[in-house]
Amino acid sequence: MIAPHRLRDPWRRLDVTVRDLLLGLLVLALSLWPAFQHHGTLLGGVPERPFDRLALVAVALQALPLAVRRRWPAVCLALVAAGFALDQLRGYHSPAGAALVIALLSAGAYLERYRRTVMALCTVAYLALTVVFHRLGPGEPVSEFVTFYLAVCLAWGTGAWLRSTRIAEAERRHRVAEDSRAAERARIARELHDVVTHHVTAMVVQAEAARYLTAAPDRLDRTLTAVTDTGRRAITDLRHLLDLLDPGHGPEARTPPAGRLLTLVEQSRRAGQPVEFTEEGTPASSTGSADLVAYRVVQEALTNALKHARGGATRVRVRHGERQITVEVGTDGSGAPVAPSPGGSGRGLAGLRERVDVLGGDFSAGPEAGGGFVVRARIPTGSTA
Repeated sequence: MIAPHRLRDPWRRLDVTVRDLLLGLLVLALSLWPAFQHHGTLLGGVPERPFDRLALVAVALQALPLAVRRRWPAVCLALVAAGFALDQLRGYHSPAGAALVIALLSAGAYLERYRRTVMALCTVAYLALTVVFHRLGPGEPVSEFVTFYLAVCLAWGTGAWLRSTRIAEAERRHRVAEDSRAAERARIARELHDVVTHHVTAMVVQAEAARYLTAAPDRLDRTLTAVTDTGRRAITDLRHLLDLLDPGHGPEARTPPAGRLLTLVEQSRRAGQPVEFTEEGTPASSTGSADLVAYRVVQEALTNALKHARGGATRVRVRHGERQITVEVGTDGSGAPVAPSPGGSGRGLAGLRERVDVLGGDFSAGPEAGGGFVVRARIPTGSTA
């Protein structure tokens, strides 16, 4: 048995004109079938007439233009209306008259320009048709013509409603796409802030320290080596970020390699920041995005310590639990800022708060009662947000 989607896919790949042509051919075949003849719309009270060659023209004018009902809806409506008028005036009353409803609905749904003009022309043409019916004979009561006009207006109105619904859905999808792009840009900005700010701050601190070590070649060499190592790690982290943005890389590119927390601590120590590092518990085998968020919390907190409390005692405590990771990074307030500078970009702590909130955790950052500054985070594990 063939799966339904295997049938739908080839059908959707067909050109829209080809698909609509099949509808027109179906209407044509039913209208020419002897059993269905004279079982169509009856308007104007014209007596029935047997099918002849002109009947074939009337039926073809109503059925075949349906092939362009979505591509050229105004052309389709004009041809179908002409065929319908011929069908009714000659008294064929073929089932092809249903094509007028389809053409009106399609025009209401797909016509983009001159919509009011087309509606006005259709109304004028219909009024002219009613006048011709009255001249040909007694015809039908005026109420019948009004009822038919309201019916065709309903067909147009249904198409217009479908059009407005389609436009609203397209706008909704556009807004969703824009919101997704904005969120992605914000996420990339946070990643770049975390990676670049941390490493560049460390390099600036190390480079400033090197200025005062010209009389101690050994210490100067170690400091310059630390600057070089920091630069290499910055390049590595930037490549890691590019891998994150590359669709060809899987979700494993999101999590830093094991042991990177200790690397962050060692890097801060080489920059002259005394850091006490404590890690408790064993990291779970699957923590989702919690490891990455914990890494970013420590990274940003150490960066701020280097910038705003240089040389001050700093503590980093990380505890791995069964369902969460807790992080605490604090300074005692004894350090000094690297250099007077205006306020930050606002992406640092605010970005950390957003990261933790997305995973359903808790985040706080602020001064301590006895001086200094502390950052705390509780990050639930298992989420891949």
